[in-house]
Amino acid sequence: MPAGRYTPTLVRMQIPEQYAHAVIPHIMIDGAAEAIKFYTTAFGAAEYFRLHGDDGRIVHAEISIEGSTLMLGDADPPFVSPGAAGASVALHVYVPDADRTTARAVAAGAELLSPPADMPYGARQSMLRDPFGHVWIFLTPIPT
Repeated sequence: MPAGRYTPTLVRMQIPEQYAHAVIPHIMIDGAAEAIKFYTTAFGAAEYFRLHGDDGRIVHAEISIEGSTLMLGDADPPFVSPGAAGASVALHVYVPDADRTTARAVAAGAELLSPPADMPYGARQSMLRDPFGHVWIFLTPIPT
């Protein structure tokens, strides 16, 4: 976190179980509070917590989407929110119903990049871009 953006407090911690064996995506957004509202509406996210800096912007927040943790915060150097040039990563989430999740996300304002389709590797998959520039891929295993 950039110096001067928050008031430090010494806390002793242990590695939380959900982080013990994971690479956790941490996305930086211009407008993290609005993004949390969007992810809650579009993807059914649940907010774990958020930490505000002295300036009122979100320094760090965590949400859960289908049991997976996503960290996010307002973008400050050296980070920037994805721009018109596109995102450098895609966020994959396995969901119970890719069609339903896709429809909910589009209704909430996501851009549909590819509609749900059965893929040769056994998943039904869709691809969306959220209003903040991040690309999401939702997958549901195809029953055999």
